[in-house]
Amino acid sequence: MSTKPAEPDDVASLYRRAFETFGASALWSSRPVRDPTPADALAITHSLRVEGNLQARRLAEQIERACRAAL
Repeated sequence: MSTKPAEPDDVASLYRRAFETFGASALWSSRPVRDPTPADALAITHSLRVEGNLQARRLAEQIERACRAAL
């Protein structure tokens, strides 16, 4: 059983998770912003899909769903 609290699926937390997990491998050409907007989050999804692995692709899909929900 995990004691780590579940991270919320809002745009900002997904954006930060992307940089924490895939920053060096898939987002090497991007710099994180302090307060990401949905547009900032959508801007990294292409790199996650192209440069990342299957988990990065799934995170890109989560980011896209969260951005659509934020509209």
